[in-house]
Amino acid sequence: MSGLKWIGATLGWSFGGPIGAIIGLAIGSIGDAFAGKGDFFLGQGDQNQSQGRQRQPNYRTQQQRRAQTTSGDFEVSLLILATVVIKADGKQDQRELDYVREQFVSMYGKDRANKAFQLFKKVSQQSVPLRRVCVQIQQMMDHPSRLQLIHFLFGIAKADGMVTEDEERQVFTIAGYLGINSRDYNSIKAMFYNSSDNAYKILEITKSATNDEIKKAYRKMAKKYHPDKVEHLGEEHKKGAEDKFKQVQKAYEQLQKERGF
Repeated sequence: MSGLKWIGATLGWSFGGPIGAIIGLAIGSIGDAFAGKGDFFLGQGDQNQSQGRQRQPNYRTQQQRRAQTTSGDFEVSLLILATVVIKADGKQDQRELDYVREQFVSMYGKDRANKAFQLFKKVSQQSVPLRRVCVQIQQMMDHPSRLQLIHFLFGIAKADGMVTEDEERQVFTIAGYLGINSRDYNSIKAMFYNSSDNAYKILEITKSATNDEIKKAYRKMAKKYHPDKVEHLGEEHKKGAEDKFKQVQKAYEQLQKERGF
């Protein structure tokens, strides 16, 4: 596909609301506004997705049934939130930008990744209404996918070797707006820090937990972070889920070794 039309076939609820406005403006600035598809982000869905309907419902009318998140919905949400985290400390570190590009290449392949990164750079030039964007995501995106977003954002923040206070504060704010509770947030955060109690935090337990409680916590977290939870996002997004899953396994194995059970 030429230009940025690659993303059109997989967009769902992110047609409308603040996300649609941001992506639409970015595409307009690139000068390739989905030729032949009309005002794609102004209410008209892709032909393959909108048979029998003329306009995509506003995201606020969908929140009670939470439409399934598509690969495109996740992707544009990720693009926008990534730009916010990268600018959190007042500068765009090249290592963080390289990390984003590498992740895109890993998930989408080089050609699609280059187009995604082109869109990413245009979005980064905008002022993002963070709370409104996160509210749209929270209302429409399933919980496992939102956890995946937070995991990716921490990866960006850590790309230059450390997570700064400004970056951590920004990810924390995003997590709050996305409806991620403190236990889930601290579990994912612990995957990017080195401390003696990280294994406990990843499993969402305390050091006072018994061996049986550790085993129970492992089963619970393995189920929560299983890659199949984001299977609907496509194979390209399962790698990140596998990374979280491996961290849970590693934490459990560490505690097994330390406690000898």
